[in-house]
Amino acid sequence: MPPSTRKLVLLLASAGVLAGLFFAVFAPTLVRLPPDTTRTLSPAPTIPAGDTHIPLVPTAADHSPFAAKLADRLNRSHVRADEALLTFASREALTRFLARARAAGVEVIGRIDSINALRVRIRDYAAFTAELAAHHRDYAGIGANVVFTPPTPPPVEDRAARAATPVGADLLRLLGVDPADTSRGRGVTIAILDSGVAPGTAFGDRLSYLDVGYGTSGGDTSHGTAVAALAAGVDPRAPGVAPAADLLAIKVTDRDGLADTFSVTAGLLAAIENGAQIVNISLGAYADSPMLADAIERALAAGIAVVAAAGNDQAARLAWPAAYPGVVSVGAVDAAGVQAIFSNAGDTLQLTAPGYGITTTGADGALVSFSGTSGSAPVTAGAIAAVLSESPDVSPIAAADILTTHANDGGPAGTDPAYGNGSLNLGWALDRDDPARIDPAIASLGHDSAANTLVTVVQNRGNRTLSGLMLNLGIDGTSIPVVLPALAAGASTTLRTPLPNVTSRADGLIIIRASLQLPAGLIDRDTTNNQRTAALPVR
Repeated sequence: MPPSTRKLVLLLASAGVLAGLFFAVFAPTLVRLPPDTTRTLSPAPTIPAGDTHIPLVPTAADHSPFAAKLADRLNRSHVRADEALLTFASREALTRFLARARAAGVEVIGRIDSINALRVRIRDYAAFTAELAAHHRDYAGIGANVVFTPPTPPPVEDRAARAATPVGADLLRLLGVDPADTSRGRGVTIAILDSGVAPGTAFGDRLSYLDVGYGTSGGDTSHGTAVAALAAGVDPRAPGVAPAADLLAIKVTDRDGLADTFSVTAGLLAAIENGAQIVNISLGAYADSPMLADAIERALAAGIAVVAAAGNDQAARLAWPAAYPGVVSVGAVDAAGVQAIFSNAGDTLQLTAPGYGITTTGADGALVSFSGTSGSAPVTAGAIAAVLSESPDVSPIAAADILTTHANDGGPAGTDPAYGNGSLNLGWALDRDDPARIDPAIASLGHDSAANTLVTVVQNRGNRTLSGLMLNLGIDGTSIPVVLPALAAGASTTLRTPLPNVTSRADGLIIIRASLQLPAGLIDRDTTNNQRTAALPVR
């Protein structure tokens, strides 16, 4: 069947007991703190686990209290009313239940045999409670079908008070690749689990669709189209990262624009079954789901790279599925490589990528400005596709690992919760075997206010050890030369420089200018990352 007409209707249900999901499309447009200020993390919003954890077996002789509790759990504001996601101990157990379903007071509205699961609507809670009590050994889990709802953005005043550098149409330049090269991603398929993708010249005949019960079109497809265009669009005004990759659009939102546990899991399993090498999920949650976890594990076992947005709540934890082990979790930076204020942080964050004010293609073909970690994720998915097309002997998961080991350091030297392994540098990843690549960079310029010192991180983004680098610091009119130690390929070093005591300035700031000087005879691949300027408040 041709891809353009391929249609796979999957009626799926979740497996296991849900742990209070709260999913969202991550695309609010926010800005970052200046480099010299402290970024305050907030606790992530969450639904209490008790809202969706449901015991399998009514323990009392009188089942009515259990039935009332079950009805309450399945009719709260964040779940599909009267819906339950059932998983069974075996295929035989599922089959036996189907014969009892009508008498059990339920209507079956979805199923997936591969995980022995059903999605049901409960018509009679008393009858269903009696069913659970009588046949509890047949069940592996029961939970609510949680709706994915948008997150609450930070207050407007936070956006107005902080400056950020938008990416605009400079995405490919910032990633270190040639916009004129349209071969990146050839032979690779990226699945986009989102609101659907509008057909158009941005994708040509590389776009195909799967129907997992929510259709392939209809409703607002602007978010999914922008996500797909960032990964693999070919609009010359705003080309995507992997313009030759194939795209598999899997709509996981209903006519109201909402997704749920059932639809996202359905989309992921469909992507696995239909040969996707990379799956992009620009959705998130603040609690685990055994059903979704099982689908993630299946994807990873099949060698698929699963890329997910970290979340936009400025929280000190990642959203699921980004929080699952093995998932390529992605936070956002602006064009200057500074973490976006809205981007979540966490010890398991893998990468950051441009995600503020990126110009991309909208559903109507017009250019739009897109911000959020839901933009950073498809940028990373496209980068994985680019590595795969250049190195077909590399697996998708290994390609993601190459990106994490060839990333621009950000913040403190080394891995940290705000930047993970660093910010995406696709050019370096593609040039990783070129011994002539030389690219030292000032990775960050910060301020230790307690010690009143300037903290400069220098990284070797080349493929050979560098010796004889000189860092020149201009601090409030004073020039300070610093000879750097030898830096191995990929290594970073931290330099701490005491700041002069300045008691009065009209603007109340100290201006810091840092620049790198290479030994004679070395040709730098990228000279734009050899300078940084910062303004620090006078103590």
